[in-house]
Amino acid sequence: MQQMMNTKEVSRFLKVNEKMVYSLIGDKQLPATKVTGKWLFPRKLVEQWVENNTVNFPDNSQTLPAHDGLLILAGSNDILLDKVIGLFNRRFSGHLAVFGNVGSMGGVHALKNKHCHIAASHLLQSDDEYNFSFAHRELGSGMPVVVNFCTRRQGILLAKDNPVGIKSMQNLGDSGIRIVNRSLGTGTRLLFDMELKKAGVQGEKITGYTNEVARHLDVGLEILSGRADAGPGIQAVANLLDLDFMPIRWERFDLLMTKEHFFDQEIQQFLGLLHEEEFQSMAMDMPGYEIDMVGKMVFPELHSAGE
Repeated sequence: MQQMMNTKEVSRFLKVNEKMVYSLIGDKQLPATKVTGKWLFPRKLVEQWVENNTVNFPDNSQTLPAHDGLLILAGSNDILLDKVIGLFNRRFSGHLAVFGNVGSMGGVHALKNKHCHIAASHLLQSDDEYNFSFAHRELGSGMPVVVNFCTRRQGILLAKDNPVGIKSMQNLGDSGIRIVNRSLGTGTRLLFDMELKKAGVQGEKITGYTNEVARHLDVGLEILSGRADAGPGIQAVANLLDLDFMPIRWERFDLLMTKEHFFDQEIQQFLGLLHEEEFQSMAMDMPGYEIDMVGKMVFPELHSAGE
């Protein structure tokens, strides 16, 4: 179980008085749980809360190295994205696309710090929009170009035939239910925690909530092995592993690139693959994906002539 802090320890950690800690709890800002009448704070969630609310990052004057045939992607894990990276490497000899699986937030950080050329992200905002507020928080006036990769279906992966009878998010809080979770900083974890909160379920009380894995496929394998009853993930994994699936929502999955590098040859070659029949056939063969918006620039928004 992850390390827990009490109110006094949190006040020292944040360097504020305990009255301010209680105020943050009352405003439902600070991650907290009440056990036996006392407030407890998962240290990992408090650290993430501080990180997510950081606005003045130090300027990073480092420049991204020249491609030299290397295209670096980082961010959210996705099966279809893996297939396109493989397609790129087969199609363009002398070039190599590599991917760093660091979650959506990690991808935006990497773009900010000039550690990648493309960030893959699906961070849900409270207004049902995706990625913009997170990118603005990280990059400020240097907002990236945002191109849609796909729309995909998120939900809860369940064991075949759903033997424990999970029908809703509330059921995840039932006694005896075991889950497997995604890592903090991933868009899937962000959505999962939002849905648990809406359902009135305290994640920290669910067996397996702190059992975090790096990929959607890993969530499915934990369930397939019988070590968990459920976990957040995409429909494509449920179909691949013949698991049951409880849908939550369709989400927009985007690729973010700095304006400085948007027209680099390797980036344009990669984006060009999204319009080809081979990619579109891949997507249509995988339930849980829609590509109506694929390749569309969603920021800055482009309008066709005459509009």
